[in-house]
Amino acid sequence: MNIALTIAGSDSGGGAGIQADLKTFQELGAFGTSVITAITAQNTLGVHGVFPQSIAAIEAQLDAVLSDMGTDSVKTGMLFSAEIIELVAHKLEHYHVNNIVVDPVMIAKGGASLLQDAAVEALVTKLLPLATVITPNLPEAAKILGVDEMTTLEGMESAAKKLHELGPKYVVLKGGHLQGDEKSTDILYDGENITLLEAERVSTKNTHGTGCTFAAAIAAQLAKGDEITVAVKTAKQFISAAIAHSLSIGKGIGPTNHAAYRLNK
Repeated sequence: MNIALTIAGSDSGGGAGIQADLKTFQELGAFGTSVITAITAQNTLGVHGVFPQSIAAIEAQLDAVLSDMGTDSVKTGMLFSAEIIELVAHKLEHYHVNNIVVDPVMIAKGGASLLQDAAVEALVTKLLPLATVITPNLPEAAKILGVDEMTTLEGMESAAKKLHELGPKYVVLKGGHLQGDEKSTDILYDGENITLLEAERVSTKNTHGTGCTFAAAIAAQLAKGDEITVAVKTAKQFISAAIAHSLSIGKGIGPTNHAAYRLNK
């Protein structure tokens, strides 16, 4: 059994974060382990509270998992502060962890901040150089690069190249926020070649946790031995199915359906 570790925040609503990651790992046949960086009071209407865990608590979780079970891949999500990012980067290096998927979680669907402004520099300097692949959406990419949000596919391609210069081996820039396109197009850039990953755009408001789920699917596939292009394409199929069969739960932005990929093959 291949192991995938998620280092992220807990979502009490179950649609994103640790909960979404573990569901995704399970659906794709990887054994999921977790390190909780923060607890959020969250539902489909938004984030109602963020309670970061202490550095000591996060360090103890990392050591407990990595010193005993190890991992075949890791996915990072909500890291919240520069101190947490620096700790995570240090531990990933210390335990010689491979297949690192960095989802630079910054803002919740409802607009709540999930990463302190002061932590962006730590993300760029400490974690991105360790990453096998990073999976920002357009607002996150703009924040990392300090530019206006890109509005065209050409702008996305340019941003992907600039993100690659920050150190990750691969960049997956997600185009879900791109307006006026019937397709949802992501870009995979390996430092030389750009691969476009397209899916039909689904009309639904229930998209809570899509970024977490997509990155977790990549991590699951890497843990099982897939090379990066295969892992990303499978993850795209997984999240597309999850969105197409999303769940109308709660009064706000509902979650995706993590079982849809398996049930609708």
